Amino acid sequence: MRALLIGAGALFTGLFSSQVVIAQERPGAAVAPIVVAQAQGKAPRRALPIPPKPVAQDEAERAAVINNWTVGLAGGLLEGTFIRYAADLGRALDDGDNMRVLPIVSYGAVGNVSDLIYLKGVDFSITYADVLDHFKNVLKIPGIEKRVNYVMPMFQGELHIYVRPEINSLQDLVGKKVNFNTVGSAANYTGGIVFDRLGLQVERLFVNNAIALEQMKKGEVAAIIHVVGKPNSLFTAIKPEPGYKFLPLEFSEKFEDYYVPAELTNADYPNLIPKGESVQTISVTALLAVFNWNANTNNDRYRRSVRFIEYLFERFDKLRQPPYQPKWKEMNIAGTIPGWTRYPPAQELIDKATAKATGSLVDPSLARTQAARAAPLDPAEQDRLFRQFLEWSKQKR
Repeated sequence: MRALLIGAGALFTGLFSSQVVIAQERPGAAVAPIVVAQAQGKAPRRALPIPPKPVAQDEAERAAVINNWTVGLAGGLLEGTFIRYAADLGRALDDGDNMRVLPIVSYGAVGNVSDLIYLKGVDFSITYADVLDHFKNVLKIPGIEKRVNYVMPMFQGELHIYVRPEINSLQDLVGKKVNFNTVGSAANYTGGIVFDRLGLQVERLFVNNAIALEQMKKGEVAAIIHVVGKPNSLFTAIKPEPGYKFLPLEFSEKFEDYYVPAELTNADYPNLIPKGESVQTISVTALLAVFNWNANTNNDRYRRSVRFIEYLFERFDKLRQPPYQPKWKEMNIAGTIPGWTRYPPAQELIDKATAKATGSLVDPSLARTQAARAAPLDPAEQDRLFRQFLEWSKQKR
């Protein structure tokens, strides 16, 4: 009897000591181990399956990847110029999950700076150089020069004054209805500055200029003001109407702070300006602005902004080729904007490139610091001193 029990125990032990675990994989499911009994006549025993990863967890991980290197860029109105350059940046800098730029249709130059300060998801914006004064002197936002920086100057935005046949001079507009595009646009802000400095008292309207063009045909509006880079589709698409024209604006000392002389030509608007003729006007510099994120307290927004700038510098030559806007070829990524401060990460890249090109032995950041101390209130003089110092270093070498 005892021998029988011992034999049965040995058989029982042998059965389970010879078991192995096989991992069987099914497409789309977690691996489930199957316990296989190698004793003859015994069916395998399936262990409890490992539950699949919850769908919500997969989506959360994907959302994190998508948001990790995505930046928002406030462009402007669809009929404006900003949005086309924002779209260019979106295409040229795109690198999938490594860098994605979302161009945003917005209100325009003034609204873009406001969005940069207050709107979630906006890291960069395109605006004009004269806009900062509005936030400094009108809205009186504390420290606005430190909170909003620029990356690079872009193109010139020309002032367009388009009028009905009975209007032949700026004085003819006094007392008439003039449309300054939507509130927050460059036409609203820059156009308002021009009319204020010229002392022109008009009835100001603020509707979309595409709508105002139709109102002009009905005689409800005498003129529209548009500040955009030429040529602009709002005017290139216009069917010529007898007597409709651009009014000239002569440059004077009243505009020498932020503006430069410019002209509209037949090459810009062949359907509105006769061949061989031009219309004098003024223009203002557009720029790429960024919120001055702090590397320590706003780490995620800061690192995304830095990567955007690195991609911009690396791919700037790409933007100068078709199919991107032709004016990219005219831009100087190292150009300066009076009254504005360049974003430190962008300045560092420019300093490094300058030092490399000149063979300088001087630490660029140290040279910048010394220039800032020499001319603390004059960015243009700081830039001149910095370049002079680099040139001296090159000659010394």
